[in-house]
Amino acid sequence: MSWQTTELAAGLYLVATPIGNARDITLRALDTLASAEILAAEDTRTLRRLMEIHGLRLGGRPLVAYHDHNGERVRPRLLAELRAGRSVAYASEAGTPLVADPGFALARAAIAEGAAVHAVPGASAVLAALTVAGLPTDRFLFAGFLPAAGAARRAALAELADLPATLVICESPRRVRELFDDLVQVLGEARQGALCRELTKRFETVVRGTLGDLSARLASDAVRGEYMVVIDRATGPTHSEAELAAALAEALSRLSLREAAETVAAAYGRPRRAVYRMALRLAGRG
Repeated sequence: MSWQTTELAAGLYLVATPIGNARDITLRALDTLASAEILAAEDTRTLRRLMEIHGLRLGGRPLVAYHDHNGERVRPRLLAELRAGRSVAYASEAGTPLVADPGFALARAAIAEGAAVHAVPGASAVLAALTVAGLPTDRFLFAGFLPAAGAARRAALAELADLPATLVICESPRRVRELFDDLVQVLGEARQGALCRELTKRFETVVRGTLGDLSARLASDAVRGEYMVVIDRATGPTHSEAELAAALAEALSRLSLREAAETVAAAYGRPRRAVYRMALRLAGRG
């Protein structure tokens, strides 16, 4: 299929690209890529391949790499093109620009200069994961990639633990097991979640269950591909603090402090860290 070029108004066009399946691109996105005077991409090789698949020709148009490592240097060039009244299309490597993507600084700078900024919407890993997770979608928070260091990651999770919104987190195969260890510790093993891998691709996998079950599965399964982790919202305690304290006091009479906290946290579906702090207070150590 050949695409007819049309004249685009001057401005920055933020083009969503497929997260896996090359056919998950909109007709408008293809029109924009065929017509923009300047093309910019987080990964020029990925965009070239996508254009080849769909029969789009670059012609003599510039294709500019714009990513985290060269943004400060390349951004002035793209802003100059916008000031000159040209149309600039920026494509993410996969998914929607500005969502876990280096295009944010470019879009913000373009807006500050008064340039028109247009969304060319399409595929999104966040929305794809929410679609298949089977968890509430009326209110959600995209937390992106959490810190790599364990202590910082647990601190970030503690800030998210009580939010009344479904959580969506990205993770690499190198750290997904560590992430789930921390999820169980901070959010509690009873909270529901979904582990989504390779969405829209040939080996797409979606596993649903408690965080404890998902963590156990990861411990035994081969880990490969990029992951989107969807976690049910905090629903608030179903037991009063007095009931929790009474259960802890009973557990402390026969178990170590750590064992008591872990046992009560699992039984009541409460975050292990919060229960451990309560146990410290009851034992006179906190």
